[in-house]
Amino acid sequence: MKFNAKSSNIDIFSFFSGAGFLDLGFENQGYRVVYVNDIHEPFVNAYKYSRSKLSVAPPIYGYDICSIESVLNDSLHTKRISKYISNSRRNCKFVGFIGGPPCPDFSIMGKSRGHLGDNGLLSRSYINTIQLFRPDFFLFENVKGLWQTKKHRTFYEGLKLSLASYGYIMSEQLINAIQYGVPQDRDRIILFGVKKDFVSKDMIKSPYYISNDVFNWSTNTIFPFRTAFEYKWPKTDQYNQDSVLEEPKNVPLELTVEYWFRKNKVNEHPNSNNYFQPRAGLNRFMSISEGDDSKKSFKRLHRWRYSPTASYGNNEVHIHPYKPRRISAAEALALQSLPDSFILPESMSLTNMFKAIGNGVPYLASRGIASTIRSFLEDLK
Repeated sequence: MKFNAKSSNIDIFSFFSGAGFLDLGFENQGYRVVYVNDIHEPFVNAYKYSRSKLSVAPPIYGYDICSIESVLNDSLHTKRISKYISNSRRNCKFVGFIGGPPCPDFSIMGKSRGHLGDNGLLSRSYINTIQLFRPDFFLFENVKGLWQTKKHRTFYEGLKLSLASYGYIMSEQLINAIQYGVPQDRDRIILFGVKKDFVSKDMIKSPYYISNDVFNWSTNTIFPFRTAFEYKWPKTDQYNQDSVLEEPKNVPLELTVEYWFRKNKVNEHPNSNNYFQPRAGLNRFMSISEGDDSKKSFKRLHRWRYSPTASYGNNEVHIHPYKPRRISAAEALALQSLPDSFILPESMSLTNMFKAIGNGVPYLASRGIASTIRSFLEDLK
């Protein structure tokens, strides 16, 4: 994989980093990830391993395996990170925070405990971290339920008002990963904020919003919002093991499962054999039609269609289009649009592999968003 050759004049502090899918998109666009934080050690180990395989330099301030509450409340952590930020400011134009706090408490499909749930509280903690350290800009990623559901929206609007009181001007967008060429139907709310001092008055739409003409979210999208779903996609076909189905006409093949399986050579990938074995025999895996993703669990992908959201928790099972098994980690990585050179360590448990993959921001979406932010920042000063 080749990374963008732009000079690294923007330093990134990454929170809730997971295996680093979001970070990789920023790295590709010339940002330098200098600090990585996640509480889950297997995810951090996967981050380290994947970067070693990609020949990406480790973060200069290292990997911090701790909760974000420790970052906020432990004075040693606070002083150390403040020192890192000061050092970065001497050597680059901008310092930014990026992160997507775990979001099942805001998910439409989850238990919807909101900001009072264990994971919901982390969104407030991330905002508090931004307010404490005052980066030049930030990115906040979460499920659309935070933005769409009335009771969660009140909490979300409160977060933005709080950030505005600390001098940030913002832009938000409900994006779908498929807009960026990801073979997946995955909605997410993205909030970008920058210090108001950097922004001229003519860029401001309201007391805390940047004009959409200035921060244009569609700049690096391939398919305008929802248009990718308007093609006549195949629905279901009878399941036959190792069958052959002719490529459909008049649909973008680059958005299909099979295109990415071939592109990433998933059968040759080091994670090709990393998949859960069926516990109750093969009958269930043989009886579901190709493309039948109508049930909450046991969704069989269609090879010539995009995938539903890559979410592998809460008993959601995605089945291979033409094989009697779940998809492999290699196949799931392909559906997250990662390069074929992205590899997870063999020592990682299957549970952690699929949790890390499902939690990650699709690589092509991350790369597109990172490019939009860089273009905006470079026009500021």
